[in-house]
Amino acid sequence: MSRRPYSYSILRYVHDVVTGEFVNVGIVMVAPGNGTAAPRVLSAFKDQIQRLRPMFPDIDRKAFRAAIAAVRSNAGKVAKQVQKGGLFKEGDARTVATQMLPHDGSSLQWSEIGTGVAKDLDREFARITERMISNYFQHKETRRTDEEVWKPVRQALLEREVKIDLEPRVIEGEIDTVEFQHSWVNGQIHAYEPLSFDLADASNIRDKARKWRGNLDAAADGATSPFKAYFIAGKPSQLNLMDAYNSALEILRQASTSPEVYDEAEIDVLVAKIEDQVRHHRG
Repeated sequence: MSRRPYSYSILRYVHDVVTGEFVNVGIVMVAPGNGTAAPRVLSAFKDQIQRLRPMFPDIDRKAFRAAIAAVRSNAGKVAKQVQKGGLFKEGDARTVATQMLPHDGSSLQWSEIGTGVAKDLDREFARITERMISNYFQHKETRRTDEEVWKPVRQALLEREVKIDLEPRVIEGEIDTVEFQHSWVNGQIHAYEPLSFDLADASNIRDKARKWRGNLDAAADGATSPFKAYFIAGKPSQLNLMDAYNSALEILRQASTSPEVYDEAEIDVLVAKIEDQVRHHRG
């Protein structure tokens, strides 16, 4: 089997063009035709939003998935044209990739090309995809989500047989709203929100806390119903991020509504308080 040259370009999701933070979410590989062999175009894209949310809590889920779906669709069309010899006979991967997604200043951007030669293009494509994209997404699976932080709370309520119906609720203020995933009413709204700070770096941890504090303060201004917020915080898995985690808890505590903030090690304290509130409510 003869060795064939190839080039490839990585599709990056650039969350913030100012900081330049990005995640690899796709790849396009192109091998030009060489005599009897037709040109090849190989591509793969990832749209698992749950892998990106821990790094970028404010990512627009619908917009991201729609953008990836559009690129994937265009990739199939362009690949057919290339392999029929209708386009880019001398083009490299970046040339082909920009036909799938033009440079338009969006959050999805193509990298500069990489090149190489391979006897087996499919195997080489799988190797590069694993190294540049799949391996990253698998690694992120170890990071906990907000829902995983909430599971021990739910379990503790069940074990204590605390009969309470918690439901999502939107708190409406004059200029903004904030949605909590778990709430009930006892004279005022008691709203609980699990927050996983098992994020990639210190800035993301603090930014998540700042976002929640800002939303909370904005919704509290002119809120139509009185409410009390409770946050359950999950620690980062990296010990070197604990200082940022502790700062995040203080950022939340300094919100104008004085929310109660519990580290995940204090779940029993929170659940005992909920149990007492429910017992008092029912007399």
